Amino acid sequence: MRVGCPKEIKNNENRVGLTPGGARSLVAAGHDVLVESGAGERSGFTDAEYEAVGARIAPVARQVFEQAELIVKVKEPQPPELAALRPGQILFTYLHLAPDPLQTKALLEHEVTAIAYETIRDTSGRLPLLTPMSEVAGRMAAHVGAFYLQQPNGGRGMLLGGVPGVPPAHVVVLGGGVVGLNAIKVAAGMGARVTVLDKSLPTLRYLDDIFGNRIETLWSNEAHVEQALVQADLVIGAVLIPGAAAPRLVQRRMLKHMKPGCVIVDVAVDQGGCVETTRPTTHADPVYFVDGVLHYAVANMPGALPRTSTLALTNATLPYAMQLAGRGVKDALLADLGFLAGLNTYRGKLTCAPAAESLGIPYTDPRTLL
Repeated sequence: MRVGCPKEIKNNENRVGLTPGGARSLVAAGHDVLVESGAGERSGFTDAEYEAVGARIAPVARQVFEQAELIVKVKEPQPPELAALRPGQILFTYLHLAPDPLQTKALLEHEVTAIAYETIRDTSGRLPLLTPMSEVAGRMAAHVGAFYLQQPNGGRGMLLGGVPGVPPAHVVVLGGGVVGLNAIKVAAGMGARVTVLDKSLPTLRYLDDIFGNRIETLWSNEAHVEQALVQADLVIGAVLIPGAAAPRLVQRRMLKHMKPGCVIVDVAVDQGGCVETTRPTTHADPVYFVDGVLHYAVANMPGALPRTSTLALTNATLPYAMQLAGRGVKDALLADLGFLAGLNTYRGKLTCAPAAESLGIPYTDPRTLL
């Protein structure tokens, strides 16, 4: 199969969908790999490194999209990329369709075979291609929150861990999954007071076993969320319903009860955000204020750490890309129902049930199509 890797064009997206090591594996398996010139530069990989393992370098993205049967990316296709996609072409990347009707419409109209990293499941029901970036974003959220709590950056002027005689900042984490767990690790490690809310009692028990009295756990309901927000200096939104829009746990009316200059880092922004006042921002212009509360809602947080993020992501994605290239879409997906769960659009049909429900578009069972 001819596999293409274009340069990411989303604002300040510095990752790349394929490393030279990944290209080497694909070439060794007999595939033709085409990489856009400069695609890996911001992650520290030169064109020469790709050429050295047998990949071909395309001077412009148009050649990659025209020639490749399988496109391997990081972020959802931007408008120029959507226009370049053709019927039957395989797109393997993060999609996050639930809050994005325009992208969904374009993929359906172009009849793209779109497979989303974030909805693929392993044999245990986990999300193996979302996990590495959730780990990065969760750990990064605590660092970002600590930065914006500084008064020159718009915050309350608090040190996350405090000092002897002065209490630490209170960090509230909404969601105890992979993002939440990693945010807790860093925030608690920096000495913050941490409260985590989740609707899963097994998750709260697990976190209590791991962190003990270093954190507080609360079962998530509206009353407990409001109670935690009043006390919070930093709120980290870490809620995920795979493939669906994130639930709005923090409503705008709640902001007026929060402390002036407190910070919200909504990691759930890719799925629409778990805060009503969330709107996607970029690394070039990452924050804004609503009712005196600073919001950070960058939709590609790991793009700021491309070397770490690219290596972590491609460790997880390459085996699946190898399956697609080696076996083709039908055989690869039908052999693994967890992989099949990643199929979001096929032959003009929406094949991801949570996205279909969020968007109000009819859902088609992918097994009936394949």
